[in-house]
Amino acid sequence: MHKYFLFFLLYPIVFFAQDSKTTLRVNTKVYNQIALSVLEGDIYDIKTLGKDPYLFFNPLEEDLDKKNNHLVFEYFCPTGLDFLEIHFYPQNNDLKPKIIRDIGSTEGWVTFSIDLSEALKTWGKKGDYLRLDLGPAPALSIQLKHLALRQQTKRELEIAKNKALKKKQEVILERNLVTYLDKDFPNQISNVLVTDEIVRLEGKVSDDKNLHLAEVGVYEDATELKDFSFLEVIEPKDKTFNITLDRFKTQHGYKQDRLLSKWIIVEKKEDKYKVASHARYADSIVPKYNYPFKKPSTKKGLGGYSINREAPYTDLDSLGITSATVNIWISKFFRSNPSPEDMPFEYMGDTYYVNKKQIKNLDNTFLSTSERNIEVSAILLVDKASKTPDKKIGHILEHPDCDPSGIYSMPNLTTPKGVQYYSAILDFLANRYSRPDKKFGRIHHWIIHNEVDAGWVWTNAGEKTALVFMDIYHKSMRMSHNIARKYNPNSKVFITLTHFWDWTSNPHFYHSTELLEFLLKFSKTEGDFEWAIAYHPYPESLREPKTWLDKKVSFSFDSQLITFKNIEVLDAWVKQPKVFFKGKTKRLVYLSENGTNSPTYSEQDLKEQAAGMAYAMKKIKYLDGIDGFQYHNWQDNRNEGGLRIGLRRFPDDKDNPGGIKPVWKVYQAFGTEMEDKVYDQYKTMIGINSWDEIRYKGPINETRNQN
Repeated sequence: MHKYFLFFLLYPIVFFAQDSKTTLRVNTKVYNQIALSVLEGDIYDIKTLGKDPYLFFNPLEEDLDKKNNHLVFEYFCPTGLDFLEIHFYPQNNDLKPKIIRDIGSTEGWVTFSIDLSEALKTWGKKGDYLRLDLGPAPALSIQLKHLALRQQTKRELEIAKNKALKKKQEVILERNLVTYLDKDFPNQISNVLVTDEIVRLEGKVSDDKNLHLAEVGVYEDATELKDFSFLEVIEPKDKTFNITLDRFKTQHGYKQDRLLSKWIIVEKKEDKYKVASHARYADSIVPKYNYPFKKPSTKKGLGGYSINREAPYTDLDSLGITSATVNIWISKFFRSNPSPEDMPFEYMGDTYYVNKKQIKNLDNTFLSTSERNIEVSAILLVDKASKTPDKKIGHILEHPDCDPSGIYSMPNLTTPKGVQYYSAILDFLANRYSRPDKKFGRIHHWIIHNEVDAGWVWTNAGEKTALVFMDIYHKSMRMSHNIARKYNPNSKVFITLTHFWDWTSNPHFYHSTELLEFLLKFSKTEGDFEWAIAYHPYPESLREPKTWLDKKVSFSFDSQLITFKNIEVLDAWVKQPKVFFKGKTKRLVYLSENGTNSPTYSEQDLKEQAAGMAYAMKKIKYLDGIDGFQYHNWQDNRNEGGLRIGLRRFPDDKDNPGGIKPVWKVYQAFGTEMEDKVYDQYKTMIGINSWDEIRYKGPINETRNQN
């Protein structure tokens, strides 16, 4: 519809000035080449219909306060936009449109912010308005909410002020990390054993000239240190050494657990110390408990489970679930001070606090799974400080470089205090949910944050290169691994990744392959540990359930995406000897968040959703490199940008609230005698005569050469 010439005659002014910001409303009558609807919560649901889609905001009610110089909104757009253009009306030849390139994809609600200070010199009078152009591509879906013109926040100002210095420091860190990881040192720490009381280190050296064993805290960067807080002279015998140290020490006002430290050999030259080996984390940890590892009996799991959700938890039985993921928002229940609503716990001689009610909710969830012998992987999430109920905890745990655009933060592992608090809450969880008696339930594994290749959205640590980001994330993985292994020798930590494999639609994102290769390199140089992979092989478009139509896929290790269509690539990648744990054992792979969408609840859309899942399950059934599949989402969620990806309908659906969808029956039938009867009805929709046709049995190539 192209009818904006009626704009001033038809529509009242609905900009609102409040709380030092000017709230914006989209004009719901005047727009071009889009389908526009307003959902509950003032969410604008937009679908582009041509190559020139745009919309208008309604005009200013009064002259704009020039301090409100940032246009901001939250958006949800799994495909991303090629560009965004902001046009200023009434049109002025001296005021050019503001063009923003590469509005990256996001599968969660992300904040967009842009400084319009220059334009406000000649724009912003009463009656002025904006036009927003949404790129050149038709058939895109985007949702917008919380649109406003507001002042730059203190946090945004701080990031902008420190950006140049931070970049300079990270260029140096990147260069030093590359040199460190690539260097072949003549000295080596070969094994680190941690028992209840001591740390024992073994290694070999090329000579005994002024060599020292140095300790590196989690909050320190070994490549950047000039001084070391702990040094022990190495006195080798036949060029080997064996050093035993106390496990605990007091430093920076805390009793610290050397379980978390890494160790490095340095050479003293005059009054300076030079790195003379790769660092080494703990190889072996004597655990508190030692019960056997039990692999789930099937691959069928459920993602985002909680006993408090509106779907009936008896689905665990009805669907035959053997594994589940549970989200744990650390910052939401951690407290900085005692109160009647909180319970204390001890860590390293200090007392910390957690909210009783929220811990009870976790207990009930984990008891419901442990009663059924369901294996649980906990997803550890750190909220931004602005979203935490206890702001003191929020500021302690939020990474100092976290950009407000992100949904969650990387934990703050840059200070002794941040590390101590993060360690305390991890230890509380591992201790409580590892007991052999399952008094509070059981957590078996730990998924470290969420979709870290899309870290800008889900694990934000600011603008970082892939290597610098992985250096930070690797520390969080090691901490979680070592604390979990303190209680359960079979616990594994998972790196969590989207379906973007060797390509991304967002300039802030990383390639999954790149992060995995860096993780392999850290493991090789600093001691391998039994990390695993939590992959999310959604269809190419989260809105399109017909995954067999995916285009950005190939059966090669440099495929742009790994979706259900080419999931064989992930199966082959993890079976490479270079990927094996210590070169011997295949790493665990869970498809820990994935499902297919029903764009609407029409009969056709529901059948296509079910067909997409039948296709996926028939693929993974025969891939022994894939160990588990946790379906997301259990129930359609209003906060997922218009997606209907659940096994059940929205709980508030007017026709059938929380009702079972056909995909529920597909998932239930998997691995049972009903599988073929339920699945075969979808072969015609997929365009096959036999399920064997969808399985790829050829070689996985090094380079992309086929679809």
